[in-house]
Amino acid sequence: MFKECLANGIVPFIITEELKLFYYRGLNEWGHINGYLIDTCLTAQDKYKSLLDYFKIK
Repeated sequence: MFKECLANGIVPFIITEELKLFYYRGLNEWGHINGYLIDTCLTAQDKYKSLLDYFKIK
């Protein structure tokens, strides 16, 4: 996913240990409640974006 995000101009994200269970729940519920996975990925993306901003990486 990381490579695909970079290839498509999307801020990449990493599912950290603290988000892992939410990610698994999102995968498990995909098709029923898609918001779980989407919200988890967006949260991870926000955290990665804050690191990029902190280190002034575009």
